[in-house]
Amino acid sequence: MAAAVDAIPDDYLDGYAEILAEVSATGRRLTRDELRARRALGERAAREGLALRELVRVHLAATRALWPELPGVAGAFGVRQVGLTAEGVLAAVEQAVDALAEGFERAQLLAVRRDEAARREFIDDLLHGRGEPGSISARAERYGLRLAHTHAVAVAEAAGSFDEVHAVTRRVDDALVGRFGIREVLLTTKDGRLVCIAPGHRPEILEYFADRMLAVGAGEERPRTALGRPHSGARGVMRSYEEALSALELADRALIDGAVLRAAELLVFPVLTRDREAMADLVSTVLGPLAAARGGAEPLVRTLDVYFGAGCVAAEAARRLSLSVRALTYRLERIHALTGSDPADPFQRYTLQTAVIGARLLDWPARDF
Repeated sequence: MAAAVDAIPDDYLDGYAEILAEVSATGRRLTRDELRARRALGERAAREGLALRELVRVHLAATRALWPELPGVAGAFGVRQVGLTAEGVLAAVEQAVDALAEGFERAQLLAVRRDEAARREFIDDLLHGRGEPGSISARAERYGLRLAHTHAVAVAEAAGSFDEVHAVTRRVDDALVGRFGIREVLLTTKDGRLVCIAPGHRPEILEYFADRMLAVGAGEERPRTALGRPHSGARGVMRSYEEALSALELADRALIDGAVLRAAELLVFPVLTRDREAMADLVSTVLGPLAAARGGAEPLVRTLDVYFGAGCVAAEAARRLSLSVRALTYRLERIHALTGSDPADPFQRYTLQTAVIGARLLDWPARDF
């Protein structure tokens, strides 16, 4: 007990003995100013890193030491009078301790909010490449990230929106901490998506994150997770994040399927979209003639898309399109006649497939260019 009391500076008890003495003599409750002063002491204790438990213990110990000397207790006659006086003193102690705790908790809440605001600002700067790399790297150390090494980013999205208090966020965070510890891995949210940043030399972390996202989505619409490639430095985190977002965008536009998307497997898409003008020219030249077909180009473009997605197996493509094999064959022949390119010829098939990918990227023929 003595060690605990010594840990709290003496001035935390300034005025406390006088308050108890007056309360025991008059039976009054603590005034607003007295409560305000106790709250201020609680806030101060939180700022100075003292434990609330020890602060309360000091006040209770002081109450016990002062008890025999309190006027209302020492000078009371009769059991009833002593009981009423003791009840009033204990009520005052309860008020004082409650005010201390309120001030302490308020200071902690403000500190948490300041820390969360700083964390959110850091994450925004990191993912969007704002600020000096040296400054970002220094701030990253606080959150367990050593940006001198490579890092990769995984982004998960679902029908709903994720935030820091979402049940899925908590569940996945607990799983990551339990498996890999609190260092090196940063889990956060951004624009309603769940974001995981991990060292590039530990790909198992992001793979585990993707597995957890699949597990928590069982029985409902499953989240989709995209994994960016590892890159070095603060700018590397932003680049990996953008790769993951690009993969999710491709999935949203039905260009790729799957619940787990890996940017390393989708490198052809950035190549194809690097020169938009050239891609638009390819689509217009190769697929433009399909606009002359009855019903327009869209049904035939979709036929090619499904046919290539089925590995150019006519029976499987017909099943996916809910067509007979004969009807599918007719469509392919019609495409050949209009475009002059044969889907069955390896070289011409490559040209057609590239043009179909470009059409999806450019949202053609729904959107002209």
